Amino acid sequence: MAKFLIVEARFYDHLNDMLIAGAKAAIKAAGHKAEVITVPGALEIPGAIALADQTGDYEGYVAIGVVIRGETYHFEIVAGESARGIMALTMDGVAIGNGILTVENEQQALVRADPAQKNKGGEAAEAALALHTLKDRFGG
Repeated sequence: MAKFLIVEARFYDHLNDMLIAGAKAAIKAAGHKAEVITVPGALEIPGAIALADQTGDYEGYVAIGVVIRGETYHFEIVAGESARGIMALTMDGVAIGNGILTVENEQQALVRADPAQKNKGGEAAEAALALHTLKDRFGG
């Protein structure tokens, strides 16, 4: 049984709760355990994963958050840089599923977060599980 860490940037409680529920269900269905930690924002997720990975306590990670486009350029920075940080860690062999929603409005986020609809939290967990399996296969 592997242990996965869900790292969430909590801003929209109701959306995060749905994303986390989907992620936890996927991890549990695969026979593994999950813990959740919270960071201030999506930009902090890659750093938190990097720190947690140094402990050796987790076999994989699920990044959870919601970034909704606003009136400023901040959306592009947060969306792009959080994804870049996660991808850099993934390229270094860290098993991460990216469940950070980057959407135009809350309605889009609701559809994607809801486990009964798009279930992006569950999909992110399944990605982390798949990468964990590949890591084991290739001796990572």
